[in-house]
Amino acid sequence: MMKDEAVLTLGATSLIGGALRALPRRPALVCVSRNPPAPPSPSDIRWIRSDLTDRHWGEGLSDLQMTKALALAPIWTVAPVVDQLADLGVQRLVSFSSTSRFTKTSSPDPAEREVAERLARSEALLMERCERRGVAWTILRPTLIYLEGRDQNVTRLARLIRRLGVLPLAGDGSGLRQPVHAEDLATVAMNALATPGSAGRAYDLPGGETLTYRAMVVRIFEGLGRRPRILALPPGVWRLGFIVARPFLPGSSAQMGARMEADLTFDGRAAEADLSWRARPFRPRFPDAGA
Repeated sequence: MMKDEAVLTLGATSLIGGALRALPRRPALVCVSRNPPAPPSPSDIRWIRSDLTDRHWGEGLSDLQMTKALALAPIWTVAPVVDQLADLGVQRLVSFSSTSRFTKTSSPDPAEREVAERLARSEALLMERCERRGVAWTILRPTLIYLEGRDQNVTRLARLIRRLGVLPLAGDGSGLRQPVHAEDLATVAMNALATPGSAGRAYDLPGGETLTYRAMVVRIFEGLGRRPRILALPPGVWRLGFIVARPFLPGSSAQMGARMEADLTFDGRAAEADLSWRARPFRPRFPDAGA
C-alpha cells in the first residue's frame, strides 16, 4: 500500500470508483458519496455521506488537509464545486469527462446533443475555475466504459443476449469501437495525479483495441460462453423492432442503431506518452459465463 496522503474522491461508488477502491496499490481515500456502501470498508477508506449539489457538502472535510482530489462523478457536478475544493486545500484535481462530448454533438436526438453541450460547458467551467483558484487540473475522456456485470454498455448487451439468445444489429455493425475497462481507468487516474506534467491538459482514453461493433458483439457472446448468433437487419426494420422492445431497454435510444455503423474512435498516444496509458484488449469475461 502506498503511504501518500489521502486523496479526496468524489463519486467513489461509480464504476471507476469501485475499480479504484479495489486497486492493490493506491493511496488512502476519503470518499464523498450520497449513498456510501454498507460497512465494512477497508481501514484506509473513509466515507463521507454528502451530496455535491448541497452547498454545505464540504463541511465535514475541513479538518482533513487534503491537497489532491479525484473526481469520478459527472463533470457537471464537479465543475461548480471547484471553489469549495480550493477552500479545502485541494491543489491538484483529476476529473473524468467523456468522448461523448465529441461523438454526440451532431446526433439527431436533442437529448444526446444536450449531453455533448453539457460536457463541453462543464469542462470549460472546470478549467476556468481551477485556473482562477490555482488548482492544477487534468481532464480524462474515456470512450465506451465497461465493467463486467455493472456497466450500462457492454453488460446491457450481455443481458439482451441472455434474454434473446440472439442479438439484432442495424446494418452490418461496421462502425469502429474502442471499449475501455474501468480498472484501466482507475489506474490511469492515479498515474495522472502523480504526473505534474499532465496538469492543464485533457486526454482521450480509448480502449486497447479497435474493433467493429459486430466484432465487439462477438466478443460479448464469447465472454458469456455462448456461440455468436447475430441477426443483421436493415436499419429501418431495426428501428421498428426497437419501438416494440423499448420498454425492455431502459436508458436506450433509437440512435443506438444509427451509431452501429458510425466510427467512434480516438487517439490515445498522448496519454500513452504522458500517463503510461496501457489499456487491455477487449476480452470481457462474465462471472456466470455458460450458466
